[in-house]
Amino acid sequence: MALSVGTVAAKTRSGVNGAVGHGTRIAHAPVVAEPVPALANTAEVLRTPCGDGSMVWRRWGQGTPLVLLHGGTGSWRHWAGNIAALAQHYQVYAADAPGLGDSDMMHEDPEITPESVSAIVAEGLTHILPEGARFHIMGFSFGAMVATHVAAMHGKRARSLTVVGPAALGFTRPAVPLEKVRNKQGQERYEANRKNLGMFMFADVSKVTEESVAIQDWNTVHARFKSKGFAGSTSLRDAAGRATAYLTAVWGDQDITSFPSIEARIASLRSTRPDARLRVIEGAGHWVAYEAAEEYNRLALEILREAEAAGA
Repeated sequence: MALSVGTVAAKTRSGVNGAVGHGTRIAHAPVVAEPVPALANTAEVLRTPCGDGSMVWRRWGQGTPLVLLHGGTGSWRHWAGNIAALAQHYQVYAADAPGLGDSDMMHEDPEITPESVSAIVAEGLTHILPEGARFHIMGFSFGAMVATHVAAMHGKRARSLTVVGPAALGFTRPAVPLEKVRNKQGQERYEANRKNLGMFMFADVSKVTEESVAIQDWNTVHARFKSKGFAGSTSLRDAAGRATAYLTAVWGDQDITSFPSIEARIASLRSTRPDARLRVIEGAGHWVAYEAAEEYNRLALEILREAEAAGA
């Protein structure tokens, strides 16, 4: 299939604020300003097949490919604090997963599974990467699960796999009560988004910026696919056992999703990948790559160099 490169066309989606159930299509979302225009305006936009439309990718930089996959109810903007730093050393490909961000919904026959979502992403990489090119891949939260499946599907082409705040390790965490933002507007909506980030994504609420609130709002407005149901599965753990890439898990030590503990979660991952490495960033929550961006960027480059030195 032909690969399309260019400006993302405006799409019409039906509008609710917040992710909805599996397979729900949104015909028009409210117009929300681009929260990170400097990054968006410097990206090369790529499209690959997804359902009856396209999966949208953005590319920056030159060099060895580095693929970034975002979290649930998210978009490539989950990596807004990292792309510029990483693109100084790698060619960064940041995706919008199927049914999220600018990407169209995947087909639902017979059902949406971690494998079916990941297969679209894995196939997309065959279109946008140079033939036979090897790549590094990092995934955050839901994206960590997808990244692990993609690494397993691509085998030796995946040089390293970094899973950040990963779920799908066989634990069901307690629900976090979040503010409903769907029917809120103006300052009330802003405060609800800010509160949710402080409860779920950040350890230090003083680090919740206006940009992060704008990213949260943009992401929820454009989300149609709800991935939360996969979090309690063992999908990432199982796929890790099939992947050969150099594997590192990263958590913020205050990550609310790391129930019952980071130690229990890394033990679960090591049940299929005993060689999995653990790195923890102190004082950071679930969205560790944004909340502690400078430290994460340093650590990410260190992990990538370690992988390359190890022959990955």
